[in-house]
Amino acid sequence: MTDDRAIRVLVADDHPIFRDGLAVLLGSVDGIEVVGTAATGLEAVLAAVRHRPDVVVMDVQMPDLNGIEATRRLAVEAPETGVVVLTMSEDDGTVFAAVRAGARGYLVKGAEQEEIVRAITIVASGGAVFGATLARRIAEFFAAGPPSASTAFPRLSAREREILELLAAGRSNAQIAQTLFLSQKTVRNNVSNVFAKLQVADRSEAIVRAREAGLGSAS
Repeated sequence: MTDDRAIRVLVADDHPIFRDGLAVLLGSVDGIEVVGTAATGLEAVLAAVRHRPDVVVMDVQMPDLNGIEATRRLAVEAPETGVVVLTMSEDDGTVFAAVRAGARGYLVKGAEQEEIVRAITIVASGGAVFGATLARRIAEFFAAGPPSASTAFPRLSAREREILELLAAGRSNAQIAQTLFLSQKTVRNNVSNVFAKLQVADRSEAIVRAREAGLGSAS
């Protein structure tokens, strides 16, 4: 980005009131031009490739493609575009997954306008910005290394953890049911519980989280 033009921003969020409100708010700021909005992760990727914004403000929980996967794809398809994640979750796994996917900023919804604009400006200039609390947790996490497979996801029951490990190994619900001698309905219920406890939107995000923690196999 050069100093003689506005920062081009794309807003991606599946809640229309929040998405449109944020787009209007950012569009009213001197030095920022909102070039588009997107309601799904896939729309965000396609719009970013088409409009080439300087920054995408990205929610995590979105249909078609969650914000983590969309960020990962943008790192390949539009590497010049920076991503600022703006979401409800402060869960460590979501934060670290976003960073690994290539996000250069992470804010929690409820952040003040000035904080969002500051993050956009820093990321557009090639920097990275995280809230003070998140930055400290990220530094501590990477200093200590990833959690061991034996201590990851303490909120999961033994059965849910077992199912998550099979998910991470690429097993389908039917294969999990056969392996554990469970009904497919029981497996579906446990998978839903895993998604809720991990605060993930879908199977692919759960697999990413699990593999980052050392569960399963990428094979």
